[in-house]
Amino acid sequence: MKIHPLKDGNFSVDKNKNFTYLEDSENEKDLKIAIQPFLIETKDDLVLLDAGLGWLENDVPKIHLNIEKARLKPENVKMILLSHLHKDHIDGLVNKNGKHWSLNFPEAEVYLQKRELEFARSKDGNPSFDLDVLNFIIDNAKIVWMDLDKGNLTPEISYEVTGGHTPFHQVFWIKENNETAFYGADNLPQMGYLKYQIAFKTDFDGKKARDERMLWEKQAREEQWKILLYHDLELDIVTI
Repeated sequence: MKIHPLKDGNFSVDKNKNFTYLEDSENEKDLKIAIQPFLIETKDDLVLLDAGLGWLENDVPKIHLNIEKARLKPENVKMILLSHLHKDHIDGLVNKNGKHWSLNFPEAEVYLQKRELEFARSKDGNPSFDLDVLNFIIDNAKIVWMDLDKGNLTPEISYEVTGGHTPFHQVFWIKENNETAFYGADNLPQMGYLKYQIAFKTDFDGKKARDERMLWEKQAREEQWKILLYHDLELDIVTI
């Protein structure tokens, strides 16, 4: 398989979940993270893992430009796998340029955990969520509803609902030709999360997320997983 990081950029994030490019930020105390979805090119599919912020560059969706830089076509994306529904993971599915919104990947199937949607909709007013975008996706995209705790989406792609960062956060494995790519999303967003085994208070269940990471680290070493890091400022794909 081929793995393409689609980096939106490095950002400063304030307590109200406002994102500013890091080079434009003046507040040293704000959270500093990267935003980088991943596009995986398998023998049969072009799979997008989460979708980024949905920002534009010269009126063109940044995620489209990044896919084209990888010499691929956005219209060929077949599957979009959503780990959870925070706005920095789903807004890249929607082009909000102009008066009328549109889907950035209208022909792709969007795999979405139904219980996570119920949780997100209970958080009206929470700045981590953009319910207008979320509802537009639900109303217009080709949704494939997921409601089991684990399973296979294709012979190559498996998933598990782990909770942790959010109640029904899910992670994905893509396996092909003796290679395994693992996407832990916001339960394993940065390499530092393996270096320091911390239960983060910002997670819905930080202890569960920490315990899952400890299990993943052991298995990743044994099986030489390619770990995809959505929020790491310096790294994108690592093998430990």
